[in-house]
Amino acid sequence: MKLLVDMNLSPKWVQVLRNAGWDAIHWSSTGKPTATDLEVMTFASEQEYVVLTHDLDFGAILATTHGEKPSVVQLRTDEIDQSVLGPRVLAILEHMKAELQSGALVTIDQERTRVRLLPFARK
Repeated sequence: MKLLVDMNLSPKWVQVLRNAGWDAIHWSSTGKPTATDLEVMTFASEQEYVVLTHDLDFGAILATTHGEKPSVVQLRTDEIDQSVLGPRVLAILEHMKAELQSGALVTIDQERTRVRLLPFARK
């Protein structure tokens, strides 16, 4: 599974992920810093990346487009430093690996982790 770290997270996340055995890149190494969220999502989907982000817009894009890919892991915490949150994110990635490979939105907040399978059900 490949991970694409969004611009709103430090490039230091890439090394944390790689040290744990994940294939990871930072958006700044592959795309324009001014790219829209939709451009990042399109790239991730086409190249089969899971997006790691601190931006809630990615979940909204999946909801409005009924997207099946890419999977997104969104951090909804004030603390996004990889040295603090890294171990928790790594454990969740390992635990949710099958869901992320199939298509999921995983939300990590202060208290819990939630997973929603893609595409979201239409109501």
